[in-house]
Amino acid sequence: MTGRRGRTGPLQSALRRGRELREQVNALLQESKEAGALDAGKKQSLSQRCLELKKSVDENISALQNLKKSDEPAPVGNYNQRKEEEGEKLLMLSEQLDKLTAIFSREDVTKDSSINTKRKGSPKALQENEESEEEDEEEEEEEEDDDDDEEEEESTQDDGDDEEDGEDEDKLGDDSAIKNFITLGDFSAQQEGDLTFKKGEVLLILEKKPDGWWLAKNSRGERGLVPKTYLMVKDEEEGQEPSEEETEEDIEVADETGGGANILKRTDSHWSAVKKAITENNTLDALTTMGAVPAGFRPSTLAQLLEEGVQFRASYFLQPELTPSNLSFRDLVWNPEKGTIQSRPTRLSLIVTLWNCKEIPFPGMSIQVLSRHVRLCLFDGNRILSNIHTVRATWQPKNPKTWTFSPRVTGILPCLLDGDCFIRSNSPSPDIGILFELGITYIRNSTGERGELSCGWAFLKLFDSSGLPVSSKTYELLLNGGTPYEKGVEVDPSILRRASGSVFHNMITLRKQPQLLVKLRSLSTNSRAILNLLPEVLIGSMSYIHLLLFYRQILGDVLLRDRPNVQNADLIGNPVLATFPKLMEQPDLMDALRSAWAEKESTLKRSEKRDREFLKSVFVLVYHDSVFPLLQSVFLPEYKWAEEESEGTRWRMIADFLKKNRERDGALSSLLSSEGLHKAFDVAEIAYDFLGEARKNNPLV
Repeated sequence: MTGRRGRTGPLQSALRRGRELREQVNALLQESKEAGALDAGKKQSLSQRCLELKKSVDENISALQNLKKSDEPAPVGNYNQRKEEEGEKLLMLSEQLDKLTAIFSREDVTKDSSINTKRKGSPKALQENEESEEEDEEEEEEEEDDDDDEEEEESTQDDGDDEEDGEDEDKLGDDSAIKNFITLGDFSAQQEGDLTFKKGEVLLILEKKPDGWWLAKNSRGERGLVPKTYLMVKDEEEGQEPSEEETEEDIEVADETGGGANILKRTDSHWSAVKKAITENNTLDALTTMGAVPAGFRPSTLAQLLEEGVQFRASYFLQPELTPSNLSFRDLVWNPEKGTIQSRPTRLSLIVTLWNCKEIPFPGMSIQVLSRHVRLCLFDGNRILSNIHTVRATWQPKNPKTWTFSPRVTGILPCLLDGDCFIRSNSPSPDIGILFELGITYIRNSTGERGELSCGWAFLKLFDSSGLPVSSKTYELLLNGGTPYEKGVEVDPSILRRASGSVFHNMITLRKQPQLLVKLRSLSTNSRAILNLLPEVLIGSMSYIHLLLFYRQILGDVLLRDRPNVQNADLIGNPVLATFPKLMEQPDLMDALRSAWAEKESTLKRSEKRDREFLKSVFVLVYHDSVFPLLQSVFLPEYKWAEEESEGTRWRMIADFLKKNRERDGALSSLLSSEGLHKAFDVAEIAYDFLGEARKNNPLV
C-alpha cells in the first residue's frame, strides 16, 4: 500500500480532490434543501461553508491548470482529455457555488419582499412540494391548487382596507422618499394582486419593494403591485403631467439603482435610438397586454442604432482611419522590411464563442417569429465602442426556449450562423466589455406589422478592477430585461415572484432564469497574427477572417505602396476596394465569396499558397468572377433582414450564378450575355474614394 501511494501522480491527486469537493458540495446542497426556511445562524454557517468550498475549488482549478504531463511519475492514459474534463467539472462546480452564495446573500431580501405580496402558493405548500417544482407542468398544477388559500387571504385584507388606508397616510407623512409617480404606458395585471393602469395616471407609491414591483394606490383607492419601469417621478412643483413635447425632449430613462426614479439627461450621439426604443411602445404594450411577450421585453436598442446610419456597421469600421490631421492613416501603416502592412497589436484581441441561450420566453401565438438572433458590440456602460455584429440562432420546436449557435462554420453553412466571433479594440476604457442583446424579428399576425424586440441583454466586463484581462473560460450570463440603460428589470418578472424563502426552491428558480452561455478563448499564434493585421476596432465572424485579411493587404498595397505620393488624393480604380465593404452587410454574398475562394484554393499548389503576391492576384480574379457581378445584378433581390422569401430567392440565384461560372470558367460570358441585366453604370462601382470612405478619427473608439 505504501508503494502504491508513493506512485500516485499529481493528476490523480487532483482528480481525487475534485471528487471530495463535489461530495462536499452535494452534501451542502442536500442540507440546504432539508433545512427549508433557514434561521439566521444556520444561514450564516451555510454561507461560510459555501465560501470556503468556493475557495478550495478555485485553488484546485489553479493547481490543475499548472500540472504538466512530464510531472507524472508514470505514464497516464488520455492525460490531456482527463485534465480538461476535470477542469470543466471544477468550473461548473465553482459557478454553482457562486449561485448558492448569491442566494444566501439574498435570503433576507427575499423574505422581506414577500410581505404584502400576493404570491401564488403559500410558503408551506411550496416547501412540501419542492421536489415537484422541477417540472413545469406540476408547478402549474400546484399554483392552481393554492388559489383558494389566496382568495381567503385577499378577503381578509379587503376587510381591513379602511384601517390600512389610515396607516398608509401615516407612512407617507413619515417617509419623504415615497412620492407620486406618473405612468409612462399602459399596463394590464399579469396575475392576482397586480394593479392595472393607463398611461398618464398618477399613482401613490406605498412601498418600494426590492424585486422591482412596488405597492401603489390609484386615485380610485385601488391598490396593487406595479412594475417600477413604467413609472416616472411626478413634477411636484407644477403638480401636473408633462406635455408631450416635454416628454419627448426632456424625459429620459429612469435610473432605478438607488431605489428611486431619478431622471437622467443623456447627451450620447446614439441616445435618440435608445429614447425611441423606450418611448415608442404602443405595439409592445399591446403585445404585453395580450400576454404575447413578457413585461421585460423592449424594442431592440441595437437594431434601432443599425437603422440610424452606417456608424455602427462593420462596413464603416473596415475602412482605414485617418489621423486627426487627415494627412495619414492611423491604423494602416506600411512595413518596408516585410513588404506588407504593419502588424498592430491592440489592448483587446480575443475570440468569443456563443454556445446557447436557455429559458428564453417563447412568444405567444399572436406574433410570428422571423428570426432569433444575438447582436453584440463593445460597450462601457455609456457608449457603444464598436460595430454591432449579429449572429442568428437556431432552435427546435420540441425545445423552443433554447437557442443554439454553430461554434464553427465551415463548408456551405452561412456565416450568419457562426458563433465564433473575433473582437478587437484599442479603447483605454477600464469598463469596456461585451454587450449581448438577444432579439427576435417578428410580424404581428393581426396587422402585418414588423418589428424587432429585445428578449434580454447581458454585459460581460473584459477587465477586472486591477486592469487585468478576465479569464478565458466559459461564462453563464443571466439576462436582464429592459434596455441596457435600465437597471433592475427582469426579463420575465413572474418567475421571481413565484420564488419562496427556501434555498432549494430559489436554486430551481435561478435555473429557470433566461441566460446566455459564452466562452472567451485565448488566441493561437496564427489567429493573433491575422487579427493584428485587421483594423484596430472591429467585431466579425471567424469564418471570413481570411477574406478580410486579403482586403486589408490589398488596401495597404494600393494606398501605401503604389500611390504616386502621399499628397495624391485622386480616385483609385479598384473594384475590390470600392465594393468589398458592401459584403459585410450582405452575408449571403460573403458566403458566396467564401465558397468560390475555398474551391479555387483547393486547386492551388503548396508553393503557390506560400506566395503572398500570387494569392492576392488570384483572390482578385475570384472576386471579379463571383460576387462583383452579383452586386450590380438587376435580377438579384435587395437584401432584406429576416425575409424568408427574399433570402431563399437570393440563395437560389447566387448558387445558380456560381454554378454557371464554374461551367464557363469565369463570369465574363455572364457579363456579356444578353440575358443578364445590370444596373446603370456608376463610377463608384470601380473607383475607390479613400478620402470619402475613410473614418475621421472616430471619437467613440
